[in-house]
Amino acid sequence: MLLLNILPKGISDALKVEHRTIAEEYPAVSILFADVVGFTPMAAKMAPMELVDLLNRVFLCFDGLVEKYDLEKIKTIGDCYMVASGVPRSRPDHATALVNLALDMQAAVAGTRFGGRQLAFRIGINSGPVVAGIIGRKKFIYDLWGESVNLASRMESHGRTRCIQITGNTYELVKDAFHCEAMGIIEVKGAGQIEVWHVLDGKKPGNGGSLSANAARLN
Repeated sequence: MLLLNILPKGISDALKVEHRTIAEEYPAVSILFADVVGFTPMAAKMAPMELVDLLNRVFLCFDGLVEKYDLEKIKTIGDCYMVASGVPRSRPDHATALVNLALDMQAAVAGTRFGGRQLAFRIGINSGPVVAGIIGRKKFIYDLWGESVNLASRMESHGRTRCIQITGNTYELVKDAFHCEAMGIIEVKGAGQIEVWHVLDGKKPGNGGSLSANAARLN
């Protein structure tokens, strides 16, 4: 049970019987990064245990949504939350599932006060090939590597408050399912000029309606 709380089942099964680096290439994956806006000045005014409790409440909320969509939580890095879709099991709807998650995350945060505070998040998503697996022998985690991961992170860090920013790679996969607004070309550190879109909080007719109410009920 401990292994399953840390690693995907297929990876934990392999790790119990194989003593080697576990890594595999995946050609079609979507990656999400979510980050609290204004976290550093907020944290400076909070007691350490109060801060940990706040983040725990937020991430428990997100964990429930990740489980709902059968996605893979990769890790938290301070106030940053990372999720992947399409690993370790490939799925044709990897981008759509992750955008659904992002919309529910934004709805949940907008409808809930955590520790008496109203939080705001930036969310960035990119799609593309990655290498995923485990390296090292101690304190290991299931992680992702590649330019697709780096660009997903940049989509978050270069994004706007309360917005879900996606690359052209992701847009091409979800444009028929969601309302997306073209935001033009932005300069992205390490990647140059990138065309980006914002996913609006709504779906086109025939795609099942909004999931915001479901997200709110998880809180």
